[in-house]
Amino acid sequence: MYLTKEEERIYDGEFGWANQVCMKILVRLGELFGADRLIPISSAHVSGVSYKTLGDAPSEFLKALAESNAKAKVKATTNPHSIDRKHISARISEEVVQKQLAITKTFERMEFRNSLTCTPYYLEKPKLHAHMAWSESSAVVYANSVLNAWTNREGGPSALAAAITGKTPNYGIHKAEERKPKVLVTVNTKLKSETDFGALGIFLGEILEDKIPAIKGLESASKDDLKQLGAALASTGMVNMFHFYNEKISKEGLEKISIDKNDLAKVKQKLTMTSTKKPDLVFIGCPHCSLNEVKRVANLISDKKIRDDLEFWVCTSRHIKEKAEKYANKIEKCGGKIITDTCAVVTWTEKLGIRTMMTNSAKTAHYAPTLDNADVTLAPLEECIKTALKE
Repeated sequence: MYLTKEEERIYDGEFGWANQVCMKILVRLGELFGADRLIPISSAHVSGVSYKTLGDAPSEFLKALAESNAKAKVKATTNPHSIDRKHISARISEEVVQKQLAITKTFERMEFRNSLTCTPYYLEKPKLHAHMAWSESSAVVYANSVLNAWTNREGGPSALAAAITGKTPNYGIHKAEERKPKVLVTVNTKLKSETDFGALGIFLGEILEDKIPAIKGLESASKDDLKQLGAALASTGMVNMFHFYNEKISKEGLEKISIDKNDLAKVKQKLTMTSTKKPDLVFIGCPHCSLNEVKRVANLISDKKIRDDLEFWVCTSRHIKEKAEKYANKIEKCGGKIITDTCAVVTWTEKLGIRTMMTNSAKTAHYAPTLDNADVTLAPLEECIKTALKE
């Protein structure tokens, strides 16, 4: 892989250990995937921020980078961590809280914006065709597919290295020829709710491997629906983007797949482990809620109250919570909790006594049984809220 003179000097350690180790991570990654060079990026988004999923050894590595004066060279944001200071911190051990806060402070020392959200595109929309290095899989699919930005699905270390160097290897989705569709997907049923879009994503992720689809049947999809589709797609496969099928896309040479309502019904049935147990938690906001979603939740609750025998979480970023203050206050007044900086997948739900969940997120339904040791019911938003409300 070609390196400029300055990149060679960084690789050789002339700019310090932190920059050297980051450059070596990117060069090794580029060599593995056949990159010809490094290219500049406009932003980076780093996962591996939650102490629950990160643990102690990687935390020490982050601390070593910060102590070696590593600084982000581009706009750099962080994924959710494992606590919400208002609703969760007091319910788990002080040791865990302090270890999580230490990680957050380390990113601050390296001049990252502690956005603590999986939806960084709500903070600032990427420019058209901007090259980026994002490691949150749902955000990668949304950025490539809906916003037409360009980013591979980075691992936590490579996104971190890209943030500190301001560069990423030129391979994969960064190349126009690698963004072309390989499969034509025809959806032969009406997608009526966000759970239908999530089920479609789960189904496609399992069969497409890394082949980019052009999907016919998304004409009436909202951006919130597409967010659920992309998050689920990334959960079960390695697809980093999808196309909206149109007449400009040639069908010639494309593999053909048709999907009907029975395919989606089977996915939703598989993701629902229990439909009879009362949930300990009704959870909305994976990926983090948009302003429109928070508003919709508040309107559906209306003037009713959340049941006393379960928890109702609406997870979003602090940025969206501030914009949705009126709706957020209404939800909390009715007994719900607006959770920021974390979500049910990366916080300590098991320590909170949560054994069963109901959610409208196919991504959560896919991950929670393993990551949270919880039984899950997948249901549309209206059903989730109906379950959470007092009679």
